[in-house]
Amino acid sequence: MNTQTVTVRESGEGEQRWFCGGGLHTWKATAEDTGGAFLMWEALEDAGKATPLHSHQASDETFYLLEGEVALYIDGEQRSVHVGGVAVIPRGVPHAFKVTSPRARMLWLHTPGNSEAFYRQASDPVVPGEPRPPIDFDRIRAVAEATGATEILGPPPF
Repeated sequence: MNTQTVTVRESGEGEQRWFCGGGLHTWKATAEDTGGAFLMWEALEDAGKATPLHSHQASDETFYLLEGEVALYIDGEQRSVHVGGVAVIPRGVPHAFKVTSPRARMLWLHTPGNSEAFYRQASDPVVPGEPRPPIDFDRIRAVAEATGATEILGPPPF
C-alpha cells in the first residue's frame, strides 16, 4: 500500500521553523508526506552560519544551493559550492558547512526521511511578530544524542 500523499506547496508555503543551530527552515515535504521516503526543506542562512563536524548514520544528505555560497567540508576535504551546485553526502560521512556569502538559500533532502525527529526537536515554530530564538548548540547536541539521527563529531572545521 502506498502511504504517500499528494503534496503541493508553492513558494513560501510549508511549516516554518527556526533551527536552533541558526537559519530559517521551510518544510516542503515531511516524512509523513512521503511515506518516509524523504524529508525536504528550504533553508535560509545568514553569513557565517557554520555547523559542527557531524554525520548522519541512517540517512543520506543532499543539498542544492539556490542562492549564495558555502564552504563545504566533507571527509577531510574543503571546497566551495556556488549557486546551482549540489552536494550529495552519503550516510556516515563526516561533514560540515559554513555560509561564506551575505546569505545562502538551500534546498535540503534527507533520504530516507528518518531524521525528521531530530530537525523537529532541534527547532522552534516561527511565530509571527516574535524574534528568532538564540542559537543553542547544547540543545542541538542533546537532541542529536536523544534521536540518534546526527552524530556530533567536533567543532566547525573552518
